[in-house]
Amino acid sequence: MVRTAPSLLAGALLALAAPLTSAAEEGTFNTPGLVPETAMKVVEAAMTECRDRDAQVAVAVVDRGGNTQALKRDQFAGPHTTKTAVSKAWTAISFRTDTLELRDISEPGKEGYGIQHLPRVTVLGGGKMIQNGGRILAGIGVSGAPSGAIDDECAAAGIDAIREEIL
Repeated sequence: MVRTAPSLLAGALLALAAPLTSAAEEGTFNTPGLVPETAMKVVEAAMTECRDRDAQVAVAVVDRGGNTQALKRDQFAGPHTTKTAVSKAWTAISFRTDTLELRDISEPGKEGYGIQHLPRVTVLGGGKMIQNGGRILAGIGVSGAPSGAIDDECAAAGIDAIREEIL
């Protein structure tokens, strides 16, 4: 009987722990995100796309909490481009809308007018959400191309470079 007492005690502890585990699982959630290497792959692909268009840019990836995860600025990109790229990425995840779309709905007389005056918000093209199955993983911001539309296309190229990895 002495040998079975420890196993009975272990069994009783496991039985008690099982309900705690399922209760803990119900009270938490998993938040997916990009690993640093994948975030850098997004940055590199977006920058390559812009370089192919003769545009010197800064590219930033922020995690879903808005924290900068990866950032790179081309040698001749303007000094403002790093902060603008981060702000575009932050804006996209914060509003859960790409910044090109936000630009269009924030014009005078539109329903989103005024959001561009909020702190950290940048409603210029080039900020996009990086998503998988409708869940936001991160945001990308590109700044410095001749237009917001080109910034946006470069950001899309960055996302396309990792599409297979995040599915």
